[in-house]
Amino acid sequence: QVQLVESGGGSVQTGGSLRLSCAASGLMYGRYCMAWFRQAPGKEREGIAIIDTEDLTYYTNSVKGRFSISKDNAKDTLFLQMNSLKPEDTAMYYCAAARTTRLCYWDRQKYGYWGQGTQVTVAS
Repeated sequence: QVQLVESGGGSVQTGGSLRLSCAASGLMYGRYCMAWFRQAPGKEREGIAIIDTEDLTYYTNSVKGRFSISKDNAKDTLFLQMNSLKPEDTAMYYCAAARTTRLCYWDRQKYGYWGQGTQVTVAS
């Protein structure tokens, strides 16, 4: 049984930093794309960072240069370091996993496993 559990959200001032964690269990077989998505009120859930099976990373333009995705394979944990936070970063943040043979996608429909989310609020 796959389980993803996020933590590390909270409230910060503009320009502050947060580090989100996602503890994964049950991802025992195969290779997985790991990603962070976020969803702001009234908006669709959007992918913001992906780390693929070769630890290559990809970012959406709005977070490029400010956010960093990484993972600790020994601890089965995914991270999202968020720096220079802006009010428009306010959203519920979700980690997600997708089994793959090689390619990773931004399409959230490709991700079969999701965490429950952690709230990030950035005050102006």
